[in-house]
Amino acid sequence: MYDIIIIGCGPAGMTAGIYASIARKKILIFEKSFYGGQIVNANKIKNYPGFDEISGYDYATKLYSQLKNYNPEIKFEEVLEVEDNKDFKNVKTSKGNYIAKSVIIATGAKNRKLGLNNEDKFLGKGISYCATCDGSFYKDKVVAITGGGNTAIDDALYLSNIAKEIFIIYRQKNFKIESINIDELKKKNNVKIVLNSSIIDIKGGDKLQSIIIKNNDTEEKNELYIDGLFIAIGHIPVSNIFKNIIKRDEKGYIISDENCKTNLDGIFVAGDIRKKEIRQLTTACSDGTVAALNACKFLSMKKIKNKSSH
Repeated sequence: MYDIIIIGCGPAGMTAGIYASIARKKILIFEKSFYGGQIVNANKIKNYPGFDEISGYDYATKLYSQLKNYNPEIKFEEVLEVEDNKDFKNVKTSKGNYIAKSVIIATGAKNRKLGLNNEDKFLGKGISYCATCDGSFYKDKVVAITGGGNTAIDDALYLSNIAKEIFIIYRQKNFKIESINIDELKKKNNVKIVLNSSIIDIKGGDKLQSIIIKNNDTEEKNELYIDGLFIAIGHIPVSNIFKNIIKRDEKGYIISDENCKTNLDGIFVAGDIRKKEIRQLTTACSDGTVAALNACKFLSMKKIKNKSSH
């Protein structure tokens, strides 16, 4: 019987593990692949407090080393199902069953990809899914953004103060949102809007050099030479295994209160999988802290109730 099982070993899960370990709770952390989550793909991080600059891999490794100092139990197994049995939670993995008094879900979200050749090859070498994370590397350079939602518009406005020239490419004839930000975007001299067009190819050598754009009506193709491509077409939360027990929004993000508590007692959520407006490295770590401390508080209250009932 574990006090807390943490599902996911990214920044949110590892931060939760550190706080729970400091509180001397018996914890078990599950990770299905490699520690660090999406942040390991970041070429450089320049907006995390305490570091002028650090690669995503180095940051994740430092955090994992810090976590390991507390000797938590970590298993690289894929979680398949979580059952809520009131007094305890049953966590089923690809290798066995585990029981805990509480659970913290920190499985994160995956970037929605274009699905083109070379997309993975140029990740961190010209392709990014986060303008606020990587925008500073493109000062006075030419970049493109693909997407037509709030994120794409906000990214373009943000980058308009950094990059020399920005192309925003969207497959529909009009943006799917009506926002005052679009009017502001149209006033920017260094922003060019390319509607009714799709990116069909990505080219380069050691790094991204150009993209091929096709007009969806005429099928005319043009090659655009750029230094960076920001893909802003959404995320996919890794939450399907919880759909039968945890409340999620229409996109699959897990709903919680400000204490990271879900609809079930003893089950908390942290990081990018949580329904919220801003998803950054700092907010993931913040969620991990909040979820762990509230899980510890839940365990303490449960212990008091059990004593009073005897």
